Amino acid sequence: MFGICNLSIVPLRADKTEKSEMTSQVLFGEIFEILETEKLWSKVRLNFDSFEGYIDNKQFIEISEADYVRLKNNENVYVAEILDFITSAKNDLITLPIGAHLPFFNNGQLRINNQQYTYENAVFNGKSNKKDILKTAFTFLNAPYLWGGKTPFGIDCSGFTQMVYKLCGYQLFRNAKDQATQGIVLSFIEESEAGDLAFFDNEEGEITHVGIILNDYHIIHAYGKVRIDTLDHSGIFNADLQKHTHKLRVIKKMI
Repeated sequence: MFGICNLSIVPLRADKTEKSEMTSQVLFGEIFEILETEKLWSKVRLNFDSFEGYIDNKQFIEISEADYVRLKNNENVYVAEILDFITSAKNDLITLPIGAHLPFFNNGQLRINNQQYTYENAVFNGKSNKKDILKTAFTFLNAPYLWGGKTPFGIDCSGFTQMVYKLCGYQLFRNAKDQATQGIVLSFIEESEAGDLAFFDNEEGEITHVGIILNDYHIIHAYGKVRIDTLDHSGIFNADLQKHTHKLRVIKKMI
């Protein structure tokens, strides 16, 4: 069985209860495989990053395997505005955040099953360069931190890096520790370019944080909010707190 998110932003939870931790979010148009289904909840695996979790059965609809395969193989098209909307043939309006998928998008029209929608504004599609990665990252500046979040209305550190790269046509895993397995290791900050990723670990050596390197030894990352701080060989120096908040572990070139 296969499904698609037909609402703007839906929580993906660690367990099948509304009280469970939100580990990620599913945005409009995202497709997934349904692994298990019960009366109220289904366990799903997202197509984009293979991330698994539980979704409320009222917050998605099923699609055919044929549509799932077509969408999986089609070029992805995403909403490019921070907040926008689509309208249905009945003039129903659905608000969409930046990064929402536009399934079967063509000449301003999109489709979920037999339902047609219209979207008339800017989109992201195809691959971008590192300058576009920085421009896209700044779109999320000052977004509040939210564990499991993936939008400008609440986002976590790895959700931020994943969404920025996603909008520019590149695929990252969902969590920082998994993203750290991707790309090419750089030995020194001096070898990095703006748009590369820096990863940070805790006292146990587990990677728990990630951000996007900027020019002139700065980094943009989600910590309280999406913010810009100084990056040095020790890690991230927070000028507001006048201390280092994260210990540098590794720098990766992703593209």
